[in-house]
Amino acid sequence: MYYDFLVKIPYESGKISKNRRGKTTYIEYTYGRKYIPEKKYNIPQRTTIGKMADSDESMMYPNPNYEKYFPENPLPKTKSSDFRSSCIKAGSFIVIKKIMDEYKLSEHLSSWDENGKGLFLDLAAYSIIAENNAAQHYPDYAYNHPVLTPHQKIYSDSTISRFLSEIDDDDRINFLDSWNEDRDHKDKLYISYDSTNKNCKAGDIEMAEYGHPKENVGAPIINYSIAFDMKNQEPLLYERYPGSIVDVSQLRYVIDKFKGYGYKNLGFILDRGYFSRENIAYMDSCKFDFVIMVKGRASFVHQMITAHKGEFEEKRSCAIREFQTYGMTIPSPLYADETKVRYFHLYHKVSRENAERAQLENTLDRMAEIMDKNKGNEVSFGKAYERYFNLIYHEKDGVRRFYGYTEREDVIENELRLCGYFAIVTSEKMSAKEALTLYKSRDVSEKLFCSDKSFLGNRTMRAATDSTVDAKIFVGFVALIVRARIYTLLRKRVMEMTKKPNFMTVPAALKELDKIELIRQAGGNYKLDHAITATQKTILGAFGIDESDMLVRIAALGKELMNAEKPEKETENDGTYEID
Repeated sequence: MYYDFLVKIPYESGKISKNRRGKTTYIEYTYGRKYIPEKKYNIPQRTTIGKMADSDESMMYPNPNYEKYFPENPLPKTKSSDFRSSCIKAGSFIVIKKIMDEYKLSEHLSSWDENGKGLFLDLAAYSIIAENNAAQHYPDYAYNHPVLTPHQKIYSDSTISRFLSEIDDDDRINFLDSWNEDRDHKDKLYISYDSTNKNCKAGDIEMAEYGHPKENVGAPIINYSIAFDMKNQEPLLYERYPGSIVDVSQLRYVIDKFKGYGYKNLGFILDRGYFSRENIAYMDSCKFDFVIMVKGRASFVHQMITAHKGEFEEKRSCAIREFQTYGMTIPSPLYADETKVRYFHLYHKVSRENAERAQLENTLDRMAEIMDKNKGNEVSFGKAYERYFNLIYHEKDGVRRFYGYTEREDVIENELRLCGYFAIVTSEKMSAKEALTLYKSRDVSEKLFCSDKSFLGNRTMRAATDSTVDAKIFVGFVALIVRARIYTLLRKRVMEMTKKPNFMTVPAALKELDKIELIRQAGGNYKLDHAITATQKTILGAFGIDESDMLVRIAALGKELMNAEKPEKETENDGTYEID
């Protein structure tokens, strides 16, 4: 929270610095230094005390930290209503609060006090609406949005940072236990499980290790996975684990978690990164079904594709029109020494064939160009080159030099013949169309990762300790629960509409709802600024809110805002937000 009056930027040699982020310049105060024994040097400890005025570079808008570190400088007296904007954006908040209430998210935080519950859910709402997770920007968001904390209390960024650092493993585990206890355990559920990773440049994050990043920037990573219930369109659990752990070895641990939660009738939808004989055997032992994608070039399906090539690629009865693909199903054991029958679904797609052929040709051309440039040099090429080329080296006087190459035509021609083919293996008997539809349904979980990074502000964690990283991932998961519900309801409404309006995406819908504003009237009462538009009514209808219901919710919110007391000045020992 930044006050709406100006004070002079204090002068203390070596302690005041300016940090420009975007269009805003923040004034930071160095209040101490911390010695790091391992690195044998001090690092400064800084906090933001204000943001510089655009009109005068010697002045700034202070925040509560300024009062803390410069108590000798009295602040101008302000009206009791100055801590909150006279124009409150209410529409998106009302929708998010309705979803949080329907999911009983506050009840799943049962061990927390009301201030802790409110602040935690406020941070989740903030990441959805503002598409940001930076603590220092939360007070700006709360200045013109309603909040869930009692008495509409707005906490400072320093309090939020302290709050996040105090969330521990028990809080996260208790929430996931309670959340999964309340989910469907009777009907057959298919779980889409997938992972991503987050690059981390902070040196004090123990989980950050070098591994196999999706986007390699030369930094250690933190792995992050989500299990998503495809039937009810809900995230069920998340995991974060060190970056050096590969996906294939993590699957059995999430399976054990689902067993612990009491799920019995499950199937897992997995991409090729989780395929292994051990993982399949473990799912069998737990009596869980699976749907796994495998590459058409994989050796164990290569013979099957070759044996059945030409039987289905142009056969109209094998056409899967929704995906412009042809497919057939073959029951067969997965391995030669097995008797248990699996179901291999073979597919061919012309557009995929063209793309894969072009990619392979480009790869070969690029390799050849690199090898041509290195003829006569003391250089060795790896297994990727040896796969497609016979490499020729000459050794003289103890020096081994690269001389030339010839194509392995049989290998290349074989891969060209396999372009456009792919396979899905299922434990349950189903048609090729059913298997592909089920696998394609995991696109929703792919969108979850996209929204986590793009629309919840989690591309960068903005954290320097393990506890804060854990807390922000926890907040992000709860935000994903709510955002997934928004996405599902909007998509369902669009499917019912004749026309497909462009305002029914999650970002567009939230921005439109934010235009529903409450204006502070004389006497401090907040009233709706203007009538709800037809576009806003359409969006609200997706969430089961009609105009009369919305007006009742707005009136209640306006009364709550009017009765909200101005927050008292926070101190270092203010523990009203803390967890029991």
